[in-house]
Amino acid sequence: MQPRTALVPASKRLQIVSGRFNHPLAEAVADCVGVELLEPNLGAFANGEIHCRFDESIRGNDLFIVQTHADGPEGSLNDALMETLIMVDAAKRASAKRITVVAPFFPYARQDRKSNGREPITAKLVSDLLAAAGAKRLVSMDMHSGQIQGFFDGPVDHLTAMPVLENYFRDVQGELVVVSPDTGRVKVAARYANALHAGLAFVYKQRRKEEKNSVEAMALVGEVEGATCVLIDDMIDTGGTMVAAAEQLKAHGAAHVYAAATHGVFSGPAIQRFRDSPIEKVVVTDTLPLGPDRNLDKIERLSVAPIIADAIRAVFEDSSVSEIFDGKNQS
Repeated sequence: MQPRTALVPASKRLQIVSGRFNHPLAEAVADCVGVELLEPNLGAFANGEIHCRFDESIRGNDLFIVQTHADGPEGSLNDALMETLIMVDAAKRASAKRITVVAPFFPYARQDRKSNGREPITAKLVSDLLAAAGAKRLVSMDMHSGQIQGFFDGPVDHLTAMPVLENYFRDVQGELVVVSPDTGRVKVAARYANALHAGLAFVYKQRRKEEKNSVEAMALVGEVEGATCVLIDDMIDTGGTMVAAAEQLKAHGAAHVYAAATHGVFSGPAIQRFRDSPIEKVVVTDTLPLGPDRNLDKIERLSVAPIIADAIRAVFEDSSVSEIFDGKNQS
């Protein structure tokens, strides 16, 4: 009888697959990592139900599903979320060793607590859905609030676009003042101000409870006269907050006003608001696609693909993600 040969376990492979809602970003990430995107063969049945079937075996592999969540030609934000869940479920049933959802823009992040009675906490709901589908790890960028990291039942790597935005504004001329468009983002603005050796200011705002996405900019705290001001936020949605804050800055003598955010949603009246605003440049990243209906000469996009690629490599190699940012992504 021949002696049995010991089985040598195959080494795991890194694979990246993309949803349909920001394929160019996923391609750029895969190029930075040095792998080809896996084809998920996403499609829909006649009644609109989404179907997925991976082109090749993913058994025992480390799979990263890159999907942003926003409206686009492919469908709604909710379609993007459902597509993510279906890809995760397909990967789980195909025996992937570990499934990591890379969601540069985490959906429903603004509903992270109950601000009034009888409201949902949808950021928690989305986290539960991802875990229930089979995701073991979550990678996201500049979430609306840090507490969302605790909603997901598994490790969360919270990335930040600060390195690319900071690098852009190092070349801006004039006395620089970083401005938070509301009191809730002062801590983030202070980090940018320290990194850029700039001044700091913030705008106190009050929302109209009876009207969503409506903002009244009430007062400015800080000195901005003659300065080049950079408004910093995590996202730009309808643009009401940024434009109202910019008007306050101009009224207080600011020489130039820029707006910057990780996520450029640009919903509803946003493009027209920025077109008519005193803001000279709107700087966002490519976490979200920018369709032809959102084109504006003032908008400049920076890529976060290298940052996401570095995080994917770190996760795959079981090394530290926070070291990429010297721990600043946790603050």
